[in-house]
Amino acid sequence: MLVLGIETSCDETAAALVEDGRRVLSDVVSTQVDIHRRWGGVVPELASRNHVVQVMPVLHEALTRANKTLDDVDLIAVTSGPGLIGALLVGVQVAKSLSLATGKPFVGANHLEGHLLAIRLLEDAPEPPFLGLVVSGGHTSLYEVRDYGSYRLVGSTRDDAAGEAYDKTARILGLPYPGGLPIDQLAQKGNPEAIRFPRALPGADNFDWSFSGLKTAVAQHVRKHGVPEGQTLADLCASFQEAVADALSKKFVAAARRLGLKNLVVCGGVAANSRLRSLSLERAKERHLNLYLPPVRLCTDNGAMIAVAGYEAWRRGLRGDFNLSADPAWRM
Repeated sequence: MLVLGIETSCDETAAALVEDGRRVLSDVVSTQVDIHRRWGGVVPELASRNHVVQVMPVLHEALTRANKTLDDVDLIAVTSGPGLIGALLVGVQVAKSLSLATGKPFVGANHLEGHLLAIRLLEDAPEPPFLGLVVSGGHTSLYEVRDYGSYRLVGSTRDDAAGEAYDKTARILGLPYPGGLPIDQLAQKGNPEAIRFPRALPGADNFDWSFSGLKTAVAQHVRKHGVPEGQTLADLCASFQEAVADALSKKFVAAARRLGLKNLVVCGGVAANSRLRSLSLERAKERHLNLYLPPVRLCTDNGAMIAVAGYEAWRRGLRGDFNLSADPAWRM
């Protein structure tokens, strides 16, 4: 089955062609980082308008790279939630229009399920059950993946997502948006023990996180000492990044042991972070657990993960109809 995946949930316009939910034939992403950078975050109306401009060229490019046409497509999968309502509607309406014009079936896919199932594109992908940590700009959630389509929320952030903490900290430090990459790059040159930033909700009896206090701790440090430069800036970034990676990986691994799960998956935009990847690998290995990490290109929003999620949804009997709409708060 050849699936066309369409993703427009936030600030990336993406499309991909994936065969049988496992083999990527093409994967095209148009990012809006330059549009939103001047505002320090995603502006929903600007995101929606740019999706309208970019979606058809991105779809055309995905088909061209795969040397396919719409006639070759068996199923159209589109992100219908969660995400920004205006952005989601662009993708949903395009998917319905293509279905109406071609007679091809379509199905709505959950954005978070897409992140969890992006790991299916690895040759040695784990089969359920496994524990999945979805960590991105808007989401920090821990799911027990019992089967495809069967997920149990184990823990989540009670305030800021990890990615939001990165973006807000970058703004405090005068670093460019999005904050994940510049902080990571500086952190690799710094001392992670230079500043002891707090780890909120440290108790072993819950698997929730809180990152708003960490962001506040950075702001207070800067108010007291000024915006750092040079090595001092690298040390602060390393200390901040260590606090995030330590909190995430510690509870992630603890939850896996509590639930008796041997296979773990980290996914979402923040899964590209070098320290989160290395510390999670280290802690999983210490406890004889298997950690699976998608390549960096599959961590950020992309159409391939939506094609996989749509393929699995179709296999378990879900079907789209022309009453499908965007659901910005769709829970798995």
